[in-house]
Amino acid sequence: MLTLTPPNSSSPSLHLLSLLLKCAHLISANNTASATDLLPEIFHLSSPFAASPADRIAAFFAHSLHSRLLLHFLSATPHPLIKSITLSSQLKSFHSALQTFNSLAPFVKFSHFTANQAIFESVHGYDRVHIIDLDVMQGLQWPGLFHILASRSKKVSSVRLTGFGPSSELLNQTGSRLAEFAASLGLPFKFNPIEGKFGDMSELELTRIDLRANEATVVHCMHHNLYDMIGSNFGMLRVLSIVKPKLVTMVTQNIEIFETGSFLERFIETLHYYSAMFDALGEGLSRDNVLRHQVEQQLFGSEIRNILACDDVGGVSVSRWGDELSRFGFEPVSLSGSPAAQASLLLEMFPWKGYTLMEENGCLRLGWKGMPLLTASAWQPSNYSCVTNNSNIMRN
Repeated sequence: MLTLTPPNSSSPSLHLLSLLLKCAHLISANNTASATDLLPEIFHLSSPFAASPADRIAAFFAHSLHSRLLLHFLSATPHPLIKSITLSSQLKSFHSALQTFNSLAPFVKFSHFTANQAIFESVHGYDRVHIIDLDVMQGLQWPGLFHILASRSKKVSSVRLTGFGPSSELLNQTGSRLAEFAASLGLPFKFNPIEGKFGDMSELELTRIDLRANEATVVHCMHHNLYDMIGSNFGMLRVLSIVKPKLVTMVTQNIEIFETGSFLERFIETLHYYSAMFDALGEGLSRDNVLRHQVEQQLFGSEIRNILACDDVGGVSVSRWGDELSRFGFEPVSLSGSPAAQASLLLEMFPWKGYTLMEENGCLRLGWKGMPLLTASAWQPSNYSCVTNNSNIMRN
């Protein structure tokens, strides 16, 4: 991973890092003219196809800084434009890159395996199961759960999946694929697509979720930095208190970016995080590996740009989520048993040894060379009292 200490070395990569940090510092100080003057040299020295991970990372960060500066000159409120462009033109490529990422590294599988095992245990003894996925995307997670549900000695009589997403077209495609797979297992299945955000639902819109008293309802939430997929944080907690699921599974990226921090702090936190991600992805893959380039450009590059250019400061730590979930009547469920065992088996499938698995307060953290990158947690209702008038509740 990269050192973030401004270097006194003649190394090209260290010089490049020094230029990036200087540019970010200038932007943080609102010296946009001087920051703009630095970018041509950074672009000249970096490339998304370079052999050095540092040079590739620098290229993506430079493009993100350029986008931020461009938006500064074009508009004082650029966020909706950027997010609509991201969703309309990059959503399909993002899903494709996510599938590729799933084949190259354990991060996606880790989130799926741990959540699925926790969900499977929580619905033990129930024959009617309702899953609410707050950003179903391509539904890559759910065939694994369908397999273990279909193998139960007491057969499941009904599985419903309510999938949220930003595109009705992609939701319908996902539903068709999952229905076909469930049918191949003889699993009774129905898909309920909802275009929109769980946390933005009104009382009237909650009827679209179609809650039923005789079902075991679980909610799954995976945060990522490409686009906002849950809506209002407060709204999400409010809706959870109404839905009253048996279990909430949550996977969060270990990148903490808050509105109160400076741009330079956000830049350094983002650089730390994605340096580790680039390092982990590049381990064992050749310089010219096409699949690695696809993930770095279409997935990591888009996330970096969204954080740095669009001021998407939606990163919320699992501990902070835990505090707020506790206020709404939830308590943590330890993932140290079967979910941890599943995660350990998963890491054995990958030949390189830099991945680390840590348990902390019942959560599982998947990291690279000791740096946590992804955290999985699970929560169950302790009571259903809803605290809605607390001024410290998270808000977007």
